[in-house]
Amino acid sequence: MKSFYKSVWFQRAVLILAPVMAICLTMFVGRYSISVAEVLQTIFHHGSSGDASREVNTVLWQLRLPRAVAGAFVGAALAVSGAAFQGVFRNPLVNSGILGVSNGAGFGAALAIVYFGGGYYSYGFAFAFGILAVTLSYFSGRVYGSTPTVTLILGGVVVSSFFAALTSVLKYIADPYTQLPAITFWFMGSLASINYNHFIAFVPMAIGITLLYLSRWKINVLSMGEKEALALGVDTRLYKLLIIGGATLATAAGVCISGVIGWIGLVIPHIGRMIVGNDNTKLIPVSMSLGACFLVLMDMLSRIISSSEIPIGILTSLVGTPFFVYLLKKTKGGGWR
Repeated sequence: MKSFYKSVWFQRAVLILAPVMAICLTMFVGRYSISVAEVLQTIFHHGSSGDASREVNTVLWQLRLPRAVAGAFVGAALAVSGAAFQGVFRNPLVNSGILGVSNGAGFGAALAIVYFGGGYYSYGFAFAFGILAVTLSYFSGRVYGSTPTVTLILGGVVVSSFFAALTSVLKYIADPYTQLPAITFWFMGSLASINYNHFIAFVPMAIGITLLYLSRWKINVLSMGEKEALALGVDTRLYKLLIIGGATLATAAGVCISGVIGWIGLVIPHIGRMIVGNDNTKLIPVSMSLGACFLVLMDMLSRIISSSEIPIGILTSLVGTPFFVYLLKKTKGGGWR
């Protein structure tokens, strides 16, 4: 029996089924009271003339299901990107926004809100500027024609600060009654406005996640250092570009539909390491599953914890902040231990 629980197929089944079970749980929980019988009846008679009311159908299929599925994708994207960056940069204290994707996306969303009225423009602008921010970070880090880890991180810090300053300018000139609250709320992160039209963002997220999953054993080699990776015959420039590109696609697509949701890219990979260790061939899929479950459950809590919905970014920060203090204490501000 113990060998069954340790088998690869059982572990894979758990990783796949855990997010599915989390999504199913959210279908039963919410401020709009729905009995278990009504949920099951609506699921098995969807599209037919069952006894379930129109309100129940709307709540389940138009509100809870799309935001739960989106939460699973976004959580997986942020967590796996954080795990990949921590491996490539050989530092357990970096996250999925280390190269400026979050601040770049935030500026894009704020720009769309101020000059184009927000709406779907916000998603396109956020995605485009998130990609642009990482591109600028990458090329600003190539000061010597290469991309050493330190200069990449410094480039990300500079670009992040630059876009944060531009966002502050937009906040200063924004209408304080309409535009400024919209910008502020976007930076808090939320899945409240998610519908099936947003599922188009799953395409770049899936591409980015797939790139990271296929490159997971290369992350192990890169985490040994560039000299060691070159000695093993790994093209560090190519794979670093592929991993950064995949993480950027996944993060930018996730952030553009959810807003800025912090700490997932930092906290979840470390929880994964507590379970499977530092081997990225195992850590990458575990981070995907844990990130999906975590954000789905956080979204569910944001809907039920008070009479008005709490932005997810607030809840993830409440969890992430004490965990970050724990990491600082454990690593003493250094790298891998």
